[in-house]
Amino acid sequence: MASTGLQLLGLVVAVVGWVGGALVCAAPLWRVSAFVGGELVIAQVLWEGLWMNCLSQTTGHIQCKTYDSTLALPTSAQAARGLTVLSLLVCVVAFILGVAGAKCTHCMGDGNQVAKARLAKIAGILFLVAGLAYLIPICWTTGAIVKDFYDPNVAAPLKRELGPALYLGWGASVLLLAGGALLYVGSSPPGGRALPIFGGAMKDNLQTVAAGGVKQQEKSFV
Repeated sequence: MASTGLQLLGLVVAVVGWVGGALVCAAPLWRVSAFVGGELVIAQVLWEGLWMNCLSQTTGHIQCKTYDSTLALPTSAQAARGLTVLSLLVCVVAFILGVAGAKCTHCMGDGNQVAKARLAKIAGILFLVAGLAYLIPICWTTGAIVKDFYDPNVAAPLKRELGPALYLGWGASVLLLAGGALLYVGSSPPGGRALPIFGGAMKDNLQTVAAGGVKQQEKSFV
């Protein structure tokens, strides 16, 4: 039996994850200047994101600039852009299917609960796929930052710290995965109606075949 509460909870959790993912995608706080070396006072802090970088000064002035060329970006940044945007688009499709397949809605009528449950399950799977797709660039960027930070061949001014957007990205990915799982679990087909019908049909077919065999035997004896 499909659980309306689990479906609604899954949709709400997934939507919160989608909103958080959109904010993380737009935020220029994926990479932050690392405070390494002998300098105790840093006059400027560089923030880097997927679409722009910003320069923050101790006076409170922040100046941001979008990247001039997409092709000039590293391959990892281009892949992160594509995966995050793809994940957000998949979430939109999943939300539409989830609303259409939710038990509390009347988009497909009340008499077609099996089809609605299938739509809701597909929406849950899409949210799971979106969560995994969003998690890949987050982990990839984190690994690259940690690798460069501990690499002695990278100069200190070029080292970066993990930005707040990465931590929020992990949270958004977890919310998408949790929402998709709840939506999938709460969208089981109602009442198992297909199995009795299938079993009854099989039983009738077996009885028909058995009756036909008996009649053929009677004819052969005659």
